[in-house]
Amino acid sequence: MSQTMYDPARVQSLGEEILDFRHKAVPAALQGLDISEFSGRGLGLNQLQTPLLTLDRDALDFNARLLAAWCEERGILLAPHGKTTMSPELWARQMDLGAWGITLANAAQLRVARHFGFTRLMLANSLTDPQAIRWAADQAADGSRIVSWVDSVDTVALLDRELTGHGTLDVIVERGGHGGRTGARTHQEALAIARAVHDSPQLRLVGVGGYEGALAHTADDAGLAAVRGYLADVVALHEALLAEGLYDADELIATAGGSAYFDDVVDVLGPVRTSGGDGAPHVDVVIRSGAYIVHDDGFYRGISPFSRQDPDGPQSFRSAMHGWVRVVSQPEPGLAILEGGKRDLPFDEGLPVPQVLSAGLGEEGVPLAGAEITAVNDQHAFLRFPEDLDIRPGQVIRLGLSHPCTALDKWTLIPVLDSTRDTSSPTVVGAVRTFF
Repeated sequence: MSQTMYDPARVQSLGEEILDFRHKAVPAALQGLDISEFSGRGLGLNQLQTPLLTLDRDALDFNARLLAAWCEERGILLAPHGKTTMSPELWARQMDLGAWGITLANAAQLRVARHFGFTRLMLANSLTDPQAIRWAADQAADGSRIVSWVDSVDTVALLDRELTGHGTLDVIVERGGHGGRTGARTHQEALAIARAVHDSPQLRLVGVGGYEGALAHTADDAGLAAVRGYLADVVALHEALLAEGLYDADELIATAGGSAYFDDVVDVLGPVRTSGGDGAPHVDVVIRSGAYIVHDDGFYRGISPFSRQDPDGPQSFRSAMHGWVRVVSQPEPGLAILEGGKRDLPFDEGLPVPQVLSAGLGEEGVPLAGAEITAVNDQHAFLRFPEDLDIRPGQVIRLGLSHPCTALDKWTLIPVLDSTRDTSSPTVVGAVRTFF
């Protein structure tokens, strides 16, 4: 099925790109290779340079298969949020494992997906730019499906105006929550939006949804209660739209779920699933988890449904990303300055965590106990460490990172290693090209 959902030839053409100075992960000695040659040479980690972000092939594959199987067992559809990786190659892998489609956040990201032939897309946002509205409608008229969101009557009026002469668009009504991000804040507001969509000749109402992750940041009782209460509001809206006959299609979507609470989404929204028939619509529940395929050693390690109780368990997601940086200065006792900073490493959901110290990249290392990164500048990180540790300029530190969404966006090309779990000298087996 997935072979009709994207263009394999265009995805494979990524391997033809010539590497040069624009790809900061690639040493000067390897420039001039194309990505396929870079990936197929059997390069060792020690042939790369720092600072560096790498991905782990085995972890990526494990994570992708784990959630795909979990969704299949429950009859839930998955539309991974592609903005996490902005990698058509990884999107294609997710589609090959049965994903329903790819979720994206803005029109520029939609254009990337369409360039690589992805034909079923969800925009987890409202289209409000006139050019983007008309472009999306033209894409839909050309055979693609783009489902976007609306959260106000004003947005519906804007879409109506701009779509005149450009066909129709499928939309879902976004239910929000107090203190959250976008979305209608009350049930009555959401109903009014749905009625406006239903009355529009340019729009088709095909579902309801939203994003629960903006309402909580923890997996404690208070956080989970906020999430589940919000999801119950989404269900109530769906039931009200059915009762009032406001849907404009026979195949409907109820969608929520990032990478932190997708189990609660399935638990609360799951009962709205129906197979249709006898005049009733077919209703699918779609989760949009994005960070899961990369996972991390920080925020998602602590909050993911698969790792809250046992982050290192056999059925927990595995972090597929690591940072590698050298010590560039050791100016005073207990302080080392590292070469990677905000331009290279994520910091918004927790600072990088030093894991392993080695004499060189790809060499045997030792756990770096007692050390902590306390601050990051644009290009540097401050490592505080016990003074009895021997840390010197030129040594390499492997970092655990938090939040893949703000890690991958700093790299146009990311080397993929075979595995970092059981070897100190992994081999380059691929490269992920990103389009942020």
